Amino acid sequence: MTDSATFAGLDPVTFGDLLRVAGSPGFDRWRDQIHRTGGCANPIHLTGWTLTKDKTTGETLHSYTSKAEPGGRLRVACGNRRASRCPACARTYAADTYHLIRAGLAGDQDKDIPTTVRDHPRVFATLTAPSFGPVHNRPSHGGPCRCGTAHAAEDGTLGTPLDPDTYDYATAVLFNNHAGDLWQRFTNRLRREIAARAGLTQRALKEQARISYGKVAEFQKRGAVHFHAVIRLDGPDGPEDPPPAWATVQLLTDAIRSAAGHRYTTLTVPAADGQPARHLRWGTQLDIRPVRALDAGTDITEQAVAAYVAKYATKAAETTGTLDRRIGELAELDRHQIPDHARRLIRACKDLDPVYPDRRLWAWAHMLGFRGHFSTKSRRYSTTLGALRQTRADYRAAQQREALGLPDPDQDPTVLVLADWQYAGHGHSPGESLLAATIARDIQLNRETAREALAERRHLEGAQTDE
Repeated sequence: MTDSATFAGLDPVTFGDLLRVAGSPGFDRWRDQIHRTGGCANPIHLTGWTLTKDKTTGETLHSYTSKAEPGGRLRVACGNRRASRCPACARTYAADTYHLIRAGLAGDQDKDIPTTVRDHPRVFATLTAPSFGPVHNRPSHGGPCRCGTAHAAEDGTLGTPLDPDTYDYATAVLFNNHAGDLWQRFTNRLRREIAARAGLTQRALKEQARISYGKVAEFQKRGAVHFHAVIRLDGPDGPEDPPPAWATVQLLTDAIRSAAGHRYTTLTVPAADGQPARHLRWGTQLDIRPVRALDAGTDITEQAVAAYVAKYATKAAETTGTLDRRIGELAELDRHQIPDHARRLIRACKDLDPVYPDRRLWAWAHMLGFRGHFSTKSRRYSTTLGALRQTRADYRAAQQREALGLPDPDQDPTVLVLADWQYAGHGHSPGESLLAATIARDIQLNRETAREALAERRHLEGAQTDE
């Protein structure tokens, strides 16, 4: 499963626990459980039982109890989307997000999204935060930063203020905190802008077209949140309904630009307790690119967009140096060596919390004030993450029934399934954590090898077809 280099430098406690786990009578079954979770870093522990019976005869078709499992517990995946918490479950979440976004771009008959959705106007738009003060950066035109240094891509000073004492930390965290409200204002205004360009009223627009979107939030190095969104124009009934003839990529692009910069999308935070009124709006850096089925130079492809959104669906503010959990007290910042810029943003949340108690800034200080969902979509954009999870669960349940020779209770009314499960804890011991991490790496390596083999086979098949 691994080599001796994996265990080099282990502390005696972890190494001793690893030997205990590997030498325990139930190790093989424990390893099987963790493999089934994908190598989950923080599995949920359950105790309980399930019983499958024939209602007509009373015969027990199958029974299971966690008492026979290692430690008397069944371990299931935690399902956390954050890569910093559980890389294994985050990969599953990213894969689901990829399929959700791509289905809304390319269609997927299994998810009731027709492939004709490719013919709908769709763009990939990025809405950013405004400036809160100059920061160290790498200018797109080349050359040095305003500080006179040509920063390397991995330079830790990138995104930090040139002058922290004049940087507007208060407005920065308030922008993050209201970003979800700004997005709602943007989408409301976008409908008005589209209707105006089509020469329609708002009511008439609903009868001819629908705006669908899927978006993800990303934190810039400076700690400001911005949104990447696939925005699509459909007919009134959604992706299966062709858009009207007037709906074009250019019309959609122009409407997005106008909506993002319109005064209606400005949100005012009123003055309170010595704090001035602040007018929050989107930044001037607005990127809008058409999405194509195939590479067309300056445009971007469906696969690239889906992969990009999926990548950021598993990340949050911890990429800026803050914590990936709620902060109990400011002293934690010292213990975890939080960098100065993130520390000042967190401190701003603390100072502003009593001024705006309804915004719960301190509760969301670990997110630098942001309190929205990282990945959202409109109702008719595509399938849902819940539906994807249910499909996966149904598939695994069908596999299990086939292995045990059991009928499907949804198809056979004579089958009765009883179950009782209780939460019994979560996580791993130190030695289990190390072993689970090696299992997760092995699984990931096997997947990558399989993908490379599939890509090579398709390449060879394509070459043979060309011949």
